[in-house]
Amino acid sequence: MKDYKQMLEEALSKLPEEVKLDVRLEIPKPEVVVSGNQTYINNFVEIANVIRRKPDHLLKFLSKELASPAHIEGNRAIFQGKLYGSLIERKLESYYKEFLYCPECKKPDTQIIKQDRISLLKCEACGAKTPVRQIK
Repeated sequence: MKDYKQMLEEALSKLPEEVKLDVRLEIPKPEVVVSGNQTYINNFVEIANVIRRKPDHLLKFLSKELASPAHIEGNRAIFQGKLYGSLIERKLESYYKEFLYCPECKKPDTQIIKQDRISLLKCEACGAKTPVRQIK
């Protein structure tokens, strides 16, 4: 019979490499610029790439939450109206909480998958699948 340490080391050896690393995901702060009656997030596509989400999905969420029409132009998102940087940061945090972090293990190693017309947040670290709402 194996002792506890042997079983623990065996279990750790079977984990994927990214789970073993305790490196925190560093999401860049949004570079918000207000010009006239428009608000720009200059590093929008970079943020979407770091969190491994489609820019269109993130833009749709922010557009609904901020009640402002928006579109992507190059690497930046352009919103109609004057929006404060702190408001955009709060809305991004709520996006991360709902669509990025696993509700079970709190790690950001997730992806959004479709299964029978239902969107699921699938965690690559712990394997949990959690339904997430559709953004209409």
